[in-house]
Amino acid sequence: MIALTLIGKPDCHLCDVASDVVDAVVAELPDALAEDLEITELSILDDPALYERYGEKIPVLLIDDEVHGHWRIAPDRLREALTAKAAEGAGR
Repeated sequence: MIALTLIGKPDCHLCDVASDVVDAVVAELPDALAEDLEITELSILDDPALYERYGEKIPVLLIDDEVHGHWRIAPDRLREALTAKAAEGAGR
């Protein structure tokens, strides 16, 4: 399972765009890879630790708890990262 975590807040235009990018990339992935994703959206307003860590950088996208990117999420880069992560997992 690959964990994708999108950290943002309500009424954040860039957060909405990042969510749309994640949705679009996942929709284009092969079914086996898409089904291996666990996608979670968190708000910095609900967690003081997230606010402290990422408040100025949202949206932030984590892949398996590692920062993949912030502010603007590039679809091609996300697709490549997920494909590489899946290949890495298959090699175990």
